[in-house]
Amino acid sequence: MNQRRNFIKQGSLLGLTGVLQSNTGFTFNQKINSQIDVKKKSKWADGSRLVVSISMQFEAGGQPENAESPFPQNLQKGYRDLPANTWYQYGYKEGIPRMLDNWDKLGIKVSSHMVGSAVVNNPNLAKEIVERGHEAAAHGMNWASQYNMTYEEEKKFIKDGVDAIKKVTGFNPVGYNANWLRRGENTLTILQELGFKYHIDDLSRDEPFVIQVNHKDFVVVPYTLRNNDILLIEGKNFSVDQFMNQVKFEFDQLYQEAEFKRRQMSISFHDRIGGTPQMVKATNELVHYMQKHKGVSFKRKDEIAEMALGDKTIIRE
Repeated sequence: MNQRRNFIKQGSLLGLTGVLQSNTGFTFNQKINSQIDVKKKSKWADGSRLVVSISMQFEAGGQPENAESPFPQNLQKGYRDLPANTWYQYGYKEGIPRMLDNWDKLGIKVSSHMVGSAVVNNPNLAKEIVERGHEAAAHGMNWASQYNMTYEEEKKFIKDGVDAIKKVTGFNPVGYNANWLRRGENTLTILQELGFKYHIDDLSRDEPFVIQVNHKDFVVVPYTLRNNDILLIEGKNFSVDQFMNQVKFEFDQLYQEAEFKRRQMSISFHDRIGGTPQMVKATNELVHYMQKHKGVSFKRKDEIAEMALGDKTIIRE
C-alpha cells in the first residue's frame, strides 16, 4: 500500500513538472538552478547585483560668514552677504525636510554626512534624520580645511564634530567625509584611533575596498563627483534633465557590469541644492527607475562598510 502511495506521489510530481515544462518551457530544476546561478554571480554577500548608496550632506547652518553662493562674489569687504545666508537657510528649512519625506516614500535609507556646527544650530533636524533611520556620519566640526592642520588640531577638529553628533542624535558616527574630500596625511590614522570604520574621500573605484591603516583593516566606500548636485547643478549649471540623464546613464552601465563584478553606485545631494522641488521630483523618478531592476539594493554607507569588513573576497590594497 505504501509503495502504491509513493508511486502515485512520484507520478503526480512528474506530471506537474511536465505541465510546467510544456506550458512555460521551464522546469523546477531549471528554476532552482537559475536562482543558484544568480546567487553565484552576485559579488555582494547579501546577493545584491548592484548596490546604490545615496549621500545627503547636512551642511547648511554651519557655513562660515560670506560663504560661496550662487550670488556674484562682488560684495565689498566688511559687509555681510545677507541674500546668500537665505540660500543656505533653505537647506535646513525646506531642503532636508523635503528629502526626508521623499526617502520615506521611496522606502530607502541614506547616509547623511553632518557638519558639527550645522547639527548644533539645528539639533531637531539632525535628530529627525536619525530617528527616520538614516546614518549620521561625520563631516568635521565646521567648514575649515583640515589637510593643513597639525595632528593635534585635526584630531580635535574631527572629535568635536563627532561629539556634537553624538550629543544631539545619540548616533555614534563610523564614517567620515572631509571638506571637499581634502584629507591630510594624518587623517586616516586619526579616524582609526577615534573608532571610525570607513571614509569616503576617494574616487578611485566603483566598489568598496579595504586598506591597511596601522596594520588594521579600514574601509574605503568611494564617493562621487559625477553624480553630485554641487558639482553638476551648482557648479556647472546642469538642468535637472541633464542631471537625470547623467545619473541614469551611469546606473545603466554599472548595472550591466554588475552581472560579472562587484559594483557600487554613489549619488550625492546637498541640503540647499538636492532638496529643491525640481531635484526631489527628479530623484523620485530616478530611484523608481532603479528599483524596477532586479537585484538593486539601496544601502547606507555604514552597512556597506560592515559588509566589506566581513567579506573575504573584497579587494584589498
